[in-house]
Amino acid sequence: MHLNYLASIGRYVPEVILVLLMVGLIILETTYKEDEKNRRYIFITSMIGLVATFAALLANLGGKAEAIFSNAVVIDDFSTLLKMVMVLGTIAAIYLSRFSRDIYETLKTEFAIMAVGILIGGFLLASANNMLTLYIGIETLSILSYVMASFKKNDERSSEAGLKYALYGGVSAGIMLFGLSHIFGVLGTIQFAGVAKMIPTLTTAQLAIIMPSFVLFFAGIGYKIASVPFHMWSPDVYEGSPTPVTTFFAIVPKLAGIAVLIRISATFFTVDSTLKIGWVGLMLVISALTMTVGNVTAIGQKSVKRMLAYSSISHAGVMLAGLVVINDVGVRSVVFYGITYLFMTLVAFYITSIVQDKYGNDNFDRFSGLAFRYPFMAVMMAVTMFSLTGLPPLAGFVAKYNILASLVATKNYTLAIILGLNSVVSAYYYLKIVRLMTLKPQESDEEIEGFGFLNQMIIVSMTLPIFTLGIFWESIMSLAGNAKLFIQ
Repeated sequence: MHLNYLASIGRYVPEVILVLLMVGLIILETTYKEDEKNRRYIFITSMIGLVATFAALLANLGGKAEAIFSNAVVIDDFSTLLKMVMVLGTIAAIYLSRFSRDIYETLKTEFAIMAVGILIGGFLLASANNMLTLYIGIETLSILSYVMASFKKNDERSSEAGLKYALYGGVSAGIMLFGLSHIFGVLGTIQFAGVAKMIPTLTTAQLAIIMPSFVLFFAGIGYKIASVPFHMWSPDVYEGSPTPVTTFFAIVPKLAGIAVLIRISATFFTVDSTLKIGWVGLMLVISALTMTVGNVTAIGQKSVKRMLAYSSISHAGVMLAGLVVINDVGVRSVVFYGITYLFMTLVAFYITSIVQDKYGNDNFDRFSGLAFRYPFMAVMMAVTMFSLTGLPPLAGFVAKYNILASLVATKNYTLAIILGLNSVVSAYYYLKIVRLMTLKPQESDEEIEGFGFLNQMIIVSMTLPIFTLGIFWESIMSLAGNAKLFIQ
């Protein structure tokens, strides 16, 4: 048992690095005086630790998949790849917090520490192999998120955001825990493999009893990815939270939730049964509603952050559409979508954050005439908006095309049509920003300090993958295809 534990630790190096990093950051933070603002060593240490975590994950990629810690956690290429995406998102969010004026100077170090803690929860969710690990992952990720959402303690909207996030999160976690308890009560196991083994042996009456449990279970995960009908918190939290926090929320918790949903779907619902039909039907309806509600509601927004919040809801719906196809093609398509979503989200939030820092708000009008003052940045924002819409030859087009192709291949024509129509609707609000930047006169000639040379180069470096993944997408698709789920 002792040797098995040590062997497990050997496969758990990225998570161990993160835990040590978080403890180290807390200790380092205590060495600063309260009024000392420039705590750059915390920033440098967090970056070094996250880069080390990314390197450890890279070393694990392609390694032997196995279950560790008494089958509580699975280490496979699927979870490793999504963890790498989450680490990149965290690095970008912490860097954004460094120069953003939307977050208090004294709280920038707390942001870095909490981001690492939430990332640990995301890692647990991506690798969860039983219900207890899954629930611990959800709570680790959630509790720190509630605090982060209310970082602007003197701003009523931020306090409201934190309160709403905590209330909705508490209720959904309770509902999910009830569903998980019911599954354990009926099947007598918390292991995913054990549940998957029991499902084909159940009678129709037993399936009817256990089916609502999976609906309750979905409530907890649906809240994390902001799918309908658990999406109401998202626009208020996105708008009320500091922009670096919003950027972080749009990537890490969402991808962690999608990862665990993929693992659950691929583990429990591969065998043809009434339960599989019910789950696929649930995903189909939720996906269609999430896409439609997100896109239609985004049209009337005046705040770019609220628009991006509704946009992220619609993208969650697109990723759920990939889950309707419970096979390797569907999983590969969703993983590829997650990778492209990372870069599109980062560019959109970086530019929005810099514009908001200048003008004090993020209304659409603040982008008027940006192409005349900062043409390079306007081009990067336009490319991102085109890609989010799903126009070729950009990454967003390839990502949506892959999910559409998998839906058509499995004869889910209705959902494919709904996805296509939603892409058309999304063009209205994404291209509105492009129109304002290029066709409207500039409001002033004032310099926007955030668009310094370094930040512009960082934004360009994040936009390049949007180009390259749209043209040279085969290698990343191959990497996503090799990210097999290990079911133990």
